[in-house]
Amino acid sequence: MRGEGRPRAGRGGAGCRSCVDRRFDPRKERERERARRDYEIEIYNEIWRTLPNAPKKEEERSDENRAEQRALLLPEENLLYFLEKNAPKLEGWKRELIRIVRVLAQYFYPQRQTKVMNEGCATFCHYEIMNRMYEKGQVTEGSMLEFAHMHAAVVYQPGFNEKHYSGLNPYALGYAMMRDIKRICLEPSDEDMRWFPDFAGNQDPMATLRDAWANYRDESFVLQFLSPKVMRDFRLFHLKNDADNPAMRVEAIHDEQGYRKVRRMLARQYDVSTQDPDIQVTDADLAGSRRLVLTHFVRDGILLDKEECDRTLMHVARLWGYRVRLVEQDTATGRKIREHETLPLP
Repeated sequence: MRGEGRPRAGRGGAGCRSCVDRRFDPRKERERERARRDYEIEIYNEIWRTLPNAPKKEEERSDENRAEQRALLLPEENLLYFLEKNAPKLEGWKRELIRIVRVLAQYFYPQRQTKVMNEGCATFCHYEIMNRMYEKGQVTEGSMLEFAHMHAAVVYQPGFNEKHYSGLNPYALGYAMMRDIKRICLEPSDEDMRWFPDFAGNQDPMATLRDAWANYRDESFVLQFLSPKVMRDFRLFHLKNDADNPAMRVEAIHDEQGYRKVRRMLARQYDVSTQDPDIQVTDADLAGSRRLVLTHFVRDGILLDKEECDRTLMHVARLWGYRVRLVEQDTATGRKIREHETLPLP
């Protein structure tokens, strides 16, 4: 499991400053693009590139950099938004395509935060509906056998040593937790009463589940509702793998303290912000070299894959139109670890 991430709010979704746009007006966008190009042509002269620049004091350069960053509202975590608004050479129709991709990506972002919730809810409801229909004689035994076969395949959790193991099955975990919530509401144990005093034994599982479906995402759902019984059923424990240590260490097992740590660490695995690399636009020189600088704030010493990073930077450079540099910087110490740089393809 991953290490501790940044604390997040228990409820609600994620958002950013640029997630809500004004309605796109192609005519106004063309006018703004024409004004930008006219201004760039007016201020640009190739002869200035051949003249030596007078050395500036460090304070002057820092002040200029800070002023330019403030004007561009840097740092900016939404790379597509920054390219759409500030790429020097990008044509209007390309800006519109980037805007469409960005808005679609932001629309689907919350679905990444509720995968266990969505799949667990669908599987749980399907199971409940089929069983109630069977109890009322509305489906045959043959239909139930077919459903049971399909349901078992959906919620199957491969072992860690099986060839097709790829982590926890979201269908299996979500379904198990929701079935467990129903059990805790109807037939709680003493352990359940200690862990979930707010809803244990309330005899209304659907109201409890509807509240969870409406108000929690995967991270907060696991953090609030994962019980010791489900942890035992899935045989969960916390294993720490330190790259500087040749041996792995079991950090938490099935005891009072271990249950809480396992639950907290598993919840962190469903925090999208800790899974995605934190890459932000930190500098852009629009008046001189036009170089774009991105910074990857490294967490837990996990660097970007070099081959994939270089390939992605080539696409960014193609959109930006000039040189792009990416700096990998340790979040805790601020130390620069590695740099990548690329030019746009001709």
